[in-house]
Amino acid sequence: MECWDIYDAERQKTGRTIQRGKTLEYGDLHVVVHVCIFNSKGEMLIQQRQPFKEGFPNMWDVSVGGSALAGETSAQAAQRETLEEIGVELKLNGQRPHLTINFEYGFDDFYLVDSDVDISRLTLQYEEVKTVKWATREEIYMMMKSGKFIPRYKSLVDLLFDMHGNAMGDFCD
Repeated sequence: MECWDIYDAERQKTGRTIQRGKTLEYGDLHVVVHVCIFNSKGEMLIQQRQPFKEGFPNMWDVSVGGSALAGETSAQAAQRETLEEIGVELKLNGQRPHLTINFEYGFDDFYLVDSDVDISRLTLQYEEVKTVKWATREEIYMMMKSGKFIPRYKSLVDLLFDMHGNAMGDFCD
């Protein structure tokens, strides 16, 4: 059973948790993390969700994403999700997210990492990830336009690509 910490609008833990799948009460929020991995060519590693995955089945998204579990920091959740979904150990060394976006049910924390990951050596989590590939900004725009990429604002994609040179995360050797 997966549980999340509940936060208030000031991003303070309330001391309560909620089981995944349960409806949050008004004003209750949780943390969702996203990791965007960029290679030296300026491409983003993107993943295709499994066709049987609830929520945006068979669609493409950023490298990694998921909810922080109760007791985890945002950075710990980003590290865990990266290891679980694509089999890469990530060290964020207590970093804060590069970008946080408020949404109706919580906080979307985005971490940006520059690394030439060899995608042929990744271990994809069968329950979550169908496949991965490197994509340019323009390729992601085309996927968004054709409805193959989960709904995101074009301006967010631009911001992620424009910010990636300032990524500070490292992978374990």
